[in-house]
Amino acid sequence: MNEYYVYVYIDPRNFEEFYYGKGKGSRKDAHLFDNTDSEKSKRIKAIKKIGLEPIIRVIACELSEHDALLIEKTLLWKLGKQLTNVATGHYSKNFRPHDTLYKKLHGFDFKNGLYYYNISEGRHRNWDDFVKYGFISAGHGVRFRDAMLSFEVGDVIAAYLPKHGYLGIGKITQEAKPIRDVSINTQPILSLPLVCETMSDMSDSDEKSEYVALVDWIITLDRTEAKFKRNAGLYTPQKAKASLENQPETVKYLEKEFGINLREIMD
Repeated sequence: MNEYYVYVYIDPRNFEEFYYGKGKGSRKDAHLFDNTDSEKSKRIKAIKKIGLEPIIRVIACELSEHDALLIEKTLLWKLGKQLTNVATGHYSKNFRPHDTLYKKLHGFDFKNGLYYYNISEGRHRNWDDFVKYGFISAGHGVRFRDAMLSFEVGDVIAAYLPKHGYLGIGKITQEAKPIRDVSINTQPILSLPLVCETMSDMSDSDEKSEYVALVDWIITLDRTEAKFKRNAGLYTPQKAKASLENQPETVKYLEKEFGINLREIMD
């Protein structure tokens, strides 16, 4: 079973690696007799034309086919455009696309989640503003800022107002930013006629500013319609954000009361 290996072709003119492959037996030497018009074949011919031979080296040996394919793909991904390989290799879907390291990708750098969000209505935030303009916020402290910054686009939130209950279900559409940098429909949020007129407090401070994430509300309720049931084991921590992944009773309750399927919303 462990008879596969992974090999590399190296150009002796500049010691540049230009081809990776996996195989067994004499597979690694077969490319020397390739007469196709491929980039790999052209390079081998150019090397031979000046009286040299490609350097062929086995990188890993005594592998299962599965492991050999995975190692091959890892090497192909790492060097990508420098190679003459035509096929993308197996497991392509398991590797992030090239030229995407500048941004976070769903499925690679994060997976969307289902979260509890504590509205904590007061001096610096108001539910009516959240509903009217489509956002949520928290801040005026590092742990609250960090909670907001950890939301990813696509996350689904269940908004809870202490002493009332759950008031809404929404989906994050823009990652959190300091309130001074947030606009809604091209209009700076701090220029809007907000119910909460003190959201701008400490807005020049990266630590103490209010942080705002935009939300597409799927359903919202008035405070008087809040969904809550005592002694039902509903999850209502004091923290600004918490995962609902391991709170099946709360998820079941929310789906029933709001008449929605939270998993379908996440998809």
